[in-house]
Amino acid sequence: MLQRCEACGAFAYPAREACPACLSGSLAFVDAPRRGALLAETTARVPSDVYFRERAPWRIGLVKLDCGPTMVAHLHADCVEGAPVVMSFQLDKSGQAVAFARPEGETPNMADDRQWREMTADPKFRRVLVTNGRSLIGQEAVAALKAAGAKTVFVGVAEPWRPFAGEQWLRGQQGVEVVTLDASDEKSVTDLAADIGGKVDILVNTTEYVRAGGVLDRRGTSVARDEIDQAYLGFINLAQAFGPAMRMRGADGVNSSAAWVNILSVHALANWPAFGAYSASQAACLSLSHCLRAELRPGGVKVLNLFTGPVDNEWFQTVPPPKVAPRAVAQAVVSGLRGGLEEMYVGDVAEEIRQRLAANPKALERELDK
Repeated sequence: MLQRCEACGAFAYPAREACPACLSGSLAFVDAPRRGALLAETTARVPSDVYFRERAPWRIGLVKLDCGPTMVAHLHADCVEGAPVVMSFQLDKSGQAVAFARPEGETPNMADDRQWREMTADPKFRRVLVTNGRSLIGQEAVAALKAAGAKTVFVGVAEPWRPFAGEQWLRGQQGVEVVTLDASDEKSVTDLAADIGGKVDILVNTTEYVRAGGVLDRRGTSVARDEIDQAYLGFINLAQAFGPAMRMRGADGVNSSAAWVNILSVHALANWPAFGAYSASQAACLSLSHCLRAELRPGGVKVLNLFTGPVDNEWFQTVPPPKVAPRAVAQAVVSGLRGGLEEMYVGDVAEEIRQRLAANPKALERELDK
């Protein structure tokens, strides 16, 4: 974001109290235009930083933004001196935002650039574990990841002897391997990690257990215990079994582990009393994901939390629209990985709750009570 004069439209950098063009005091921060031109470039062949020394040569350059400022940026291999570029901030492997310049137009195999892949977690050429193949979201995630170029997709299925809708399709896909996995069973998770833990580059946690009800109108703790076992304790089982190997493999070149994805309800941020206990279990998973992000960061592995509103499945049949299609969730997973993001909101409900939390969280709490 940059300051822009509301009187003449000129951008100001660094931040000022008055417009340098017309001296107006009406300066507001707005999203800066992303277009610019590459003025000059250089290639660091013996960088002083150990991280870049192992990845040399590394291209950097000076980009003159159309709105005025000039900035140092990492360069995509297809950027040409004097040509227009598009700027973005990307999270590097340490979780810090860095400026990155890409060509203005699409180029062949643009996503395969070595420096660009260091800033993202693109599933192309990577091996992915989807933890629950019985769910609609899990099956759509498999399809989206394969379409995005994933090399191998492992799909976890609890009690594989018990048939389920979509099983024949999963087993018939080339590059898809169905594996036995029950996230709530520590032994099941540990056994699978011993088998494929060193092969997983991206883990997509699609484990779900959705039941309606809050606290007072639901008798006993059996359902709440199942919610915790499946969501929260299942998360812990997966993290303890697969996390250490992923953290150690975060710098293994083209075969490095890249990301961990959690698909969470947006009501982890604001409890929905109609599904109050479920919302609470999701809030516990969200808190745990922050811990996992901090623990995986030293290995350069990103943690993406993807927040959704009610999904169009059997558990939200009584909930009125709008709902999120499982395919939209799966496509958002791929989009978030390609962008190297840490957080995404999918669907109208999730986006509205994000905005309402920023504007007036107490008003949102009262509205969700109804």
